[in-house]
Amino acid sequence: MAIPTVVLIPVWGTGHLMSMLDAGKRLLGCRGGGGAGGRLSLTVLVMQPPRKEYASAVAATVRREEASGLDIRFHHLPAVEPPTDCVGVEEFVSRFVQLHADHVRAAISGLACPVAGLVIDFFCTTLLDVSRELAVPTYVYFTSNAACLALFLRLPALEEEVTVEFEEMDGEVDIPGLPPVPPSSLPKPVMDKKNPNYTWFVYHGRRFMEANGIIVNTVHEIEQSVLAAIADGRVTAPGARAPVIYPVGPVISFTPPSDDSPHECVRWLDAQPPASVVFLCFGSMGSLPPPQVLEVAHGLERSGHRFLWVLRGPPAAGSMHPTDADLDELLPEGFLERTRARGLVWPTWAPQKEILAHAAVGGFVTHGGWNSTLESLWFGVPMVPWPLYAEQHMNAFTLVVAMGVAVAMKVDRKRNNFVEASEVERAVKSLVGGSEEGRKAREKAMEMKAACRKAVEEGGSSDMAVHKLYDELSTQTA
Repeated sequence: MAIPTVVLIPVWGTGHLMSMLDAGKRLLGCRGGGGAGGRLSLTVLVMQPPRKEYASAVAATVRREEASGLDIRFHHLPAVEPPTDCVGVEEFVSRFVQLHADHVRAAISGLACPVAGLVIDFFCTTLLDVSRELAVPTYVYFTSNAACLALFLRLPALEEEVTVEFEEMDGEVDIPGLPPVPPSSLPKPVMDKKNPNYTWFVYHGRRFMEANGIIVNTVHEIEQSVLAAIADGRVTAPGARAPVIYPVGPVISFTPPSDDSPHECVRWLDAQPPASVVFLCFGSMGSLPPPQVLEVAHGLERSGHRFLWVLRGPPAAGSMHPTDADLDELLPEGFLERTRARGLVWPTWAPQKEILAHAAVGGFVTHGGWNSTLESLWFGVPMVPWPLYAEQHMNAFTLVVAMGVAVAMKVDRKRNNFVEASEVERAVKSLVGGSEEGRKAREKAMEMKAACRKAVEEGGSSDMAVHKLYDELSTQTA
């Protein structure tokens, strides 16, 4: 008999695609384990990305996974014409996915093996109509943290409770399991209720409740209170059932070390004292405008601390990804010479996980994307979050206030998340300069490191969540 398959439907962004694939591979690793026994394969339905720069990255990922020898098959869906009248990323991705409904239905119906279940990215809830029609159990894969998931689940009720814009409300936003959330810490897409991006956030939050479960890339021990609030039904509207949650994180992709000599950034770190370097890096889409680059440079120089700064140039026309930086053009005159003894500015891609793993790194100034955050926690590195887009302001609040693993930095949202040089200087000094605030963040980060590693070991909370999900999927077709 054909091995049952779990169908994954990711979106094309690297942080979404790789995270879901790695979570799927954890399911494959459960073969023979769990009470139900049985085996599962993975089938990935690949949407043709709307931009060429994404298409090449997706193609490289597919080639690499096909060569891995694991039981993963890729099915490329026919191309669709992208919507052209969208006002933001959330609306675009949601509507683009919706256009694939007929192709997804045909692909699943045409599979030669039994379908144990469907796992969809959280932007893909319009496809719940297809899975219901086909009577296939469906799980949402949530790439961010439980705090952000709680906001999604709470939004349909907040829509009724808060009749003005969140910025105009009296007091703070109540999300059970979290400290009171200042409206200024909410994700960008919910800051304008008239915007279709907000409408789509509410839509997805409502539809999460229809799924058989929600798989979250987090660790039970690091977000205990908010996961408990979700499980107890305190986050969702009165009368609604509490969703079943599977915290399976941290889902982090580690490539085996190559035989090449260490990266230049790693070699530079080898010459620095332990925990002395602050690392600055802003993700795959993170570039700072030239005036902001000058503020960071002045702040780093005045801080007197060692730094490794991954500085990227602005995206080329029509692209969302940064380019290699022209350091002479972007940095203040003489900056590189004056800081040569204690700083390295790296103008292109850098191996973030290898850098965070290095003993010389004592802190991480990050955009606060959840994948980068999990990598920092995995290595026990405290952070200074500098949110730039998406849910990153919410992540920053969670890291500082709820988890205590980060030092806060004042970011002016009304000026495109601008940070003054004096604030860069203060945050860096606080993080790696021996302050009480920095010491507490470091201690908490080390606690989180231990929790993350224990969770994915055999019998740990995340390992057990994966096995529970595996048993449930295996029994669907038993």
